[in-house]
Amino acid sequence: MTKKQINQNDSYKNELLNSIDNEYIYESAPISRIKNKIYNIEDKLKSLDELKNKIGSIEDCKLKENASNLVFSDGSIDSQIMIVGEGPGQKEDELSKPFVGDAGMLLNKMLKAININRKDIYITNVVNYRPPNNRKPEPNEILRYSNFLREHIAIINPKILILMGSTAMESLLGSKNKISKERGKWKEVIINNSTYLTMVTFHPAYLLRQADQKKYSWADLKVIRKKIDELEIKF
Repeated sequence: MTKKQINQNDSYKNELLNSIDNEYIYESAPISRIKNKIYNIEDKLKSLDELKNKIGSIEDCKLKENASNLVFSDGSIDSQIMIVGEGPGQKEDELSKPFVGDAGMLLNKMLKAININRKDIYITNVVNYRPPNNRKPEPNEILRYSNFLREHIAIINPKILILMGSTAMESLLGSKNKISKERGKWKEVIINNSTYLTMVTFHPAYLLRQADQKKYSWADLKVIRKKIDELEIKF
């Protein structure tokens, strides 16, 4: 365990550091990974298009009935980092793109704080249609869309999977877990016999409501950055 010196040049870092000490103790455990199926770009494009059509053809869905557009993904399909959020809000529904509202702007700052450009990662949500009145997706909706999400993850095949918020955590890890206890720890999610290194952290929308929790988000971001460097992931 080592003491981490923190660069305070970035404005987002400064905002978070106002509420935490200037040191953080990393915890790491060895992670075994099963070799995943390799997709080339053409395979990914074809598979993603098929998945999008499959989601667009879903029937008897309250989410789809109340939404204006299907919100599928954003970013680089060849990225080794994949972020999963909850579901589209009003702005996302209008633009058919995840994380473009206030939460999206905060996400961009969070990524920039650990020297990542949003365009270099891949982003999606648990549900692909805006819930009525921006409510949290219901358990049956999370379960239904989790099948699509698992297929989505298998296609992108990331080295690091980041689950933002309790809905994303519930979709892949179950509903009995509390995000306050599960965040910040490396986990393994197995999909189609492939193992994905996974981190749970708070959703940016939650951080906008609970600014005092940003210190935990910042701690998680540092752990993620450390793992990116260890795995020599390039952007």
